[in-house]
Amino acid sequence: MVALPEAAPRRPRAGWIARLLANPKFQSLASRLPLARGIARRDGAALFDLVQGFVQSQVLMALVELGVLRRLYDHGAQGAEALGRACGVPPDRMAHLAQAGAALGLLRRRRDGRFALARRGAALLGVPGLEAMIRHHRAFYADMADPVALLRGEGETELARFWPYVFGARGGIAPEVAERYSDLMAQSQALVAEDVLRMVHLKGVRCLMDVGGGSGAFLAAVARAHPGLSLRLFDLPEVMPEAARRLAAAGLAGRVETVAGSFREGVLPEGADAISLIRVLYDHSDDTVTDLLARCHAALPPKGRLIVAEPMSGGARPERAGDVYFSFYTMAMGTGRVRSAARIAGMCRAAGFVDVTIPRAPRPYITSALTCVRVE
Repeated sequence: MVALPEAAPRRPRAGWIARLLANPKFQSLASRLPLARGIARRDGAALFDLVQGFVQSQVLMALVELGVLRRLYDHGAQGAEALGRACGVPPDRMAHLAQAGAALGLLRRRRDGRFALARRGAALLGVPGLEAMIRHHRAFYADMADPVALLRGEGETELARFWPYVFGARGGIAPEVAERYSDLMAQSQALVAEDVLRMVHLKGVRCLMDVGGGSGAFLAAVARAHPGLSLRLFDLPEVMPEAARRLAAAGLAGRVETVAGSFREGVLPEGADAISLIRVLYDHSDDTVTDLLARCHAALPPKGRLIVAEPMSGGARPERAGDVYFSFYTMAMGTGRVRSAARIAGMCRAAGFVDVTIPRAPRPYITSALTCVRVE
């Protein structure tokens, strides 16, 4: 028998800088060299921040679920014993939670050992819908418990069960599910509407139709900003009762026309010279989005305007909000996906739209936007 030569050890294909940085001996040396020490320290801290990121999120979840932030807002500074008694948590464990909250900048530890609400914690309470979204993350975190299984598409996810609408559900949607959906969207829509109206002007628009507009939170913001604009809400029949209730409570019952239907079936209603898709496209597959954009094009008159707003991928320049959080969130939903502004612009052009404009987003972690126009 002829002995086969041993296979040569596989050489890493990474560039020489990556190979150098991945060498433990170099890392040890860099930690001692004056010029490299600062870089090594910053890289190390950033890596550890990634490692402990899930724990930070769970600390935030506990602070919100136990009502610690609200309690400190309502009653002022308190010690771990008083907080623990109010929240049903042993004082020594509440001390751990409060200390962690202070380390994250959400609480502030006073000299007397009591804890008060810090600026960042107060800001969290001031963001509409953020507490509800943090509580909702219980489902998302369950899906992220095994990220490899999620990437391989193994098993049904919690978010897929939470969002039945992305699968084009027909009837049989429990009222409490529809209400839960509408409530979460309405609470989180306030900041989205604020940023969209900063980025997109509605000058010259007579009638705006919000397709997939849920309970009408975006249109309510538009109504306040543009009192003379005619408004129309188009969404699934199951969403309409909650939309009617919320619009009436906002004094907009006679201002916003509600039209029940599915953008997956038939044609969209005509008559609007602008259509908005606010956080709609990233819920759906490319095929559904392509079909929806074609329906929007058909429903608009010449020079009619399409407005798309949602979190987007950074594309060639990856960024954290779109390419980390929203990318995996939509993956867990089962049919959605984040797309770059360039990708959405290309899909709009393929549907027949022109004059694509992509304004600079003031807060990309809330939403980005683009507009385009139909021409004959």
